[in-house]
Amino acid sequence: MQLEVGSILEGKVTGITKFGAFVELPGGKTGMVHISEVAPTFVKEIRDFVTENQTVKVKVLSISEEGKISLSMKKALDPAQQQPQRREQRSNNGPRAPRQPRPAAVSPGRPGNYEWQSRRNEGGSFEDMMSRFKQSSDEKMSDLKRAVESKRGGFSRHNNSRG
Repeated sequence: MQLEVGSILEGKVTGITKFGAFVELPGGKTGMVHISEVAPTFVKEIRDFVTENQTVKVKVLSISEEGKISLSMKKALDPAQQQPQRREQRSNNGPRAPRQPRPAAVSPGRPGNYEWQSRRNEGGSFEDMMSRFKQSSDEKMSDLKRAVESKRGGFSRHNNSRG
C-alpha cells in the first residue's frame, strides 16, 4: 500500500514512549504520533489517551526521505472534535472547577515580590491591554530599581568615589 501525506488510516498502537506512540499502519509500515498530536488538549501522560494494541485513526503528516512517517491522531478527528476542550469541561480526571485569579501580592518593604493577577474583567482592545501591561511593567521596574539603589546606600556603581 502506498502511503500519501494527508491520507487518513487506521492503525494499531505497537509502542508507547513518553514523547509519543508508534502505530503500525496497513502494509506493515510503522509511524509515530508525537505527544503533541495525540489529542486536541494538553497531554501530560500519553497513556491516559492510548494503550498498546489499540486501533486508532491517524492522518499522515509527513514522510521523510529516510522513510520516517509522522502521524497525527488529533488531525484525523472531525473538525468539530479538533477544537480543544475548555479546561472546565475536561473529563479525564473528573470535573475541574474554574480557576480563580489570585490577588496581587506585594509585600511592604520588599519591592518586586509580585504575583500574577488575572484581569479578565477588564476587557478592551489589544492595544488597551498592552498599554496596561506596559504601565504595570514600568511601575514594577521602577520599584525594583529603587530597591537596588536603596541597598547600595543611594549611590550608583559609577558615582562611587573609590579609585
